[in-house]
Amino acid sequence: MRRRRFLELAGGGAAGAVLTATVASPARAGTPPFAVVARDGSGDFASVQAAVDAVPAGNTEPLTIAIKPGVYRGQVIVPSSKPFITLAGLGGTPSSVVVADDRANGTPKPDGSGTWGTSGSASVTVDGAGFRARNLTFANLFDEAAHPEITSKQAVAILTRADRIEFDRVRFLANQDTLYINSSAAGVVARAYFRDCYVEGDVDFIFGRATAVLDGCRIHSLNRGTSPNGYVTAPSTDINNPYGFLFHRCMLTSDAPAGTVFLGRPWHPSNDPNAVGQTIIRESWIGSHIGATPWSDFGTWPWRDARFGEFRNRGPGAVVTADRPQLTPSEAAGYTVAAFLRGTDGWRPQSCR
Repeated sequence: MRRRRFLELAGGGAAGAVLTATVASPARAGTPPFAVVARDGSGDFASVQAAVDAVPAGNTEPLTIAIKPGVYRGQVIVPSSKPFITLAGLGGTPSSVVVADDRANGTPKPDGSGTWGTSGSASVTVDGAGFRARNLTFANLFDEAAHPEITSKQAVAILTRADRIEFDRVRFLANQDTLYINSSAAGVVARAYFRDCYVEGDVDFIFGRATAVLDGCRIHSLNRGTSPNGYVTAPSTDINNPYGFLFHRCMLTSDAPAGTVFLGRPWHPSNDPNAVGQTIIRESWIGSHIGATPWSDFGTWPWRDARFGEFRNRGPGAVVTADRPQLTPSEAAGYTVAAFLRGTDGWRPQSCR
């Protein structure tokens, strides 16, 4: 099946198996939470959005919203006027707290003004700088099979457009376009760091123009039952940004047949010639679902014009061929976690190893 049953999302199914470590609660960390969210009414708010709405505009201090176990339905939007928000799941594993919605690109808006579009489909949208999340799940539960009338099936679990975003032990679940890591505008650099996370999807499910590091994450491609079965990345990195997507010591897994999934293809939004995508995968384990020719053209845009590369990967899907550009040791020395994230302000995420 392409989509796991909804109840499994909060029940610690396969997607939660690799993320079992608990995290310190805000109280244990020494700072009481700004607010507690609980579906049963035992907290300050019953929804995540209500807690975000309560954060003062122009906030200048880190504030934690602690979320008790449960499934929280409805879109969550963190505006640019509310930086430094942390969402912290209080359950034993990331599967204990699920923040989810179920709309797709082609889902009609209730007011009849059109459809949501890809960005509008996001279950969670983050425009507030310094946002952090830990020990929870973001999901888009759009059911493709139940809506054959909807042809634009992109359904985003989370869209980030702000700088200095951090995720620690978070699950991201959807099908097409799961993780949209972007910036506020073309030419604007936004950085995001993912540590020990789980990302699941099928088509272009990690995409956008942001600078992003996925460090020690599991990247799981769903079996769509088609050929090809999908594409892991679709970067649209600006030509002037030397840093796009870096996968460092990750595991790329799938139940799909051998050689049916691509590592990525170059996305050029609105045919933007300055979107020269970059995906670097280094020191990672790659399953047999990835074939010997792992990069694909995107329409008329050839993959060889993008910035795709690998370094010292292993596993049955890591065979080195002429169609798999490999970094030299000297090149790899410039594509490190620190190099991708430091920017001009020397940023080092709190959860960074």
